[in-house]
Amino acid sequence: MPELTGRRPPSEGDDGAAVPKTVPKTASGPAAPGPAGSGDRAELLLAMHRLAVGPHPTAALLGWLARRGGRWTALLDADGAVLRASAVPAGAAPAAGLPGLAAEGVALLRSQGAGSARIDRAGLTGWFVAAGNGPARAVLAAVGPGPGPAGLPRLLADAARLAELCRQVEAAARDRERSERADAGSREAVLHLLMIGELPAAHRIAAALGPELPDPVRVRVVEGPVGRRAEIAADWGAATGDRSWIVPCPVNHGHLIAVSPADLAPGGGGEPAGPADCAVGVSGAVPLRETALGYEQAFHALAAARSVPGRHVVFDGQGDLAPLLGPAGAGWARQLLRPLTEYAPPRRADPGAAELLGTLSSWLAFGTGAVRHLKVHRNTLAARLDRIQHLLGLDLERLPGQATASLALRLRAVPALPAGPAAPVLPPGPAGLELLLATPAAAHWAEALLRPLHAAGPPTAAASVRAWLAQDARVAPAAAALGISAPALRKRLLRIEELLQRSLLASPSAKYDLWLAERAGAPAGA
Repeated sequence: MPELTGRRPPSEGDDGAAVPKTVPKTASGPAAPGPAGSGDRAELLLAMHRLAVGPHPTAALLGWLARRGGRWTALLDADGAVLRASAVPAGAAPAAGLPGLAAEGVALLRSQGAGSARIDRAGLTGWFVAAGNGPARAVLAAVGPGPGPAGLPRLLADAARLAELCRQVEAAARDRERSERADAGSREAVLHLLMIGELPAAHRIAAALGPELPDPVRVRVVEGPVGRRAEIAADWGAATGDRSWIVPCPVNHGHLIAVSPADLAPGGGGEPAGPADCAVGVSGAVPLRETALGYEQAFHALAAARSVPGRHVVFDGQGDLAPLLGPAGAGWARQLLRPLTEYAPPRRADPGAAELLGTLSSWLAFGTGAVRHLKVHRNTLAARLDRIQHLLGLDLERLPGQATASLALRLRAVPALPAGPAAPVLPPGPAGLELLLATPAAAHWAEALLRPLHAAGPPTAAASVRAWLAQDARVAPAAAALGISAPALRKRLLRIEELLQRSLLASPSAKYDLWLAERAGAPAGA
């Protein structure tokens, strides 16, 4: 028969609330008398509180109660559904009927408004203690053969509120983690939209999350231990008054990307000191619409920062080629990209022009890392690239095709100039590219880019770069062509990274600019 006790939930100081008025008989005789003494109770309370502040507290506490009571122990909601449960201890009753008896105990407490209850049925005894107040309160249940050891009702009374508190804390932690993941995903989406030039959508999401996106900006890439990214991001946000957009890089897991107002000058009072075990690359000031360019500049500066005192470098290169090519370059890029920008997918579910443009931009910047950047399967990426190659008529497996597509995308991002004299119409594809690279502006840009290589590099530097470019920026074939080992060529290229202050081996790489510079007729040597 069910037996009810007090109409309020028991507390730690309520010695009798969970103790039945009579001590039932069991098949083996009377249960052991009385709860444990005050000293034992204090030790049990201390043990439970230690579990409550440890890892996985709800499961740990329920498991501990199950072992002490020799019975299945669970937290149930007000409708009798199991929220968390322990495993059935060895030698306890079979698990099949336990949740049903537990649900009956919950219904009994709810119907009678009692704080605790006991049910004996078919050799099983269930103890039930309300774990809070109100109709939606959870219930701690312990069901097993016989009434169990002495002091079990009081132990359950002491544990009930603590177990429910542990469950609520864990639920709150999971909710917070979900919220943080959603916020991080949204901020990563804003960065992705900025990278592909979709400013209106980026502004809409940023307005909901805060802060507003600055314009112009400087981009910083911080390289350090993966486990410290959250700490570094928090320090940066506090130092800049939360004026920066700070996002863990979705491709390079050791990198943190910060998009900050351009007036937050490098080395100024508003910039936090970089941690000793981190390297920082900083872009020049760029318009918000050119965030992708700022990221590339910061990434190249990072390659130089790894080997200098202070490990902090601001990009001071010769800038981008695209703005120097004028209306003729813009017209050539529009013509080259038109099959892609005007592409209409045959099925609504297929990626459209904007998605394919974003895929091309991501793949040119990150290579195979684009699957992490775009959050797509590698087969999906391969299928999209096949479609893009077909539309553009470029071989994107080879460096010339990659460099051509990269320049066209950068020209597309250059703001339109005021109307002026009609620009010459260039032939499409590689033929038009050759004419663009033959201009004095392109030749001057190429000479400035490669000057450190010829003026300060070792005699083998220029030949190593040319061989590497001729083999589509692949180290092993280039090393074979030079008659050296792949590690030896890799070391040369790392030293050349320091000379040029550009990243070569890691993406985004300066290989496209170097290929264009060689094609622009830069000096073969000095």
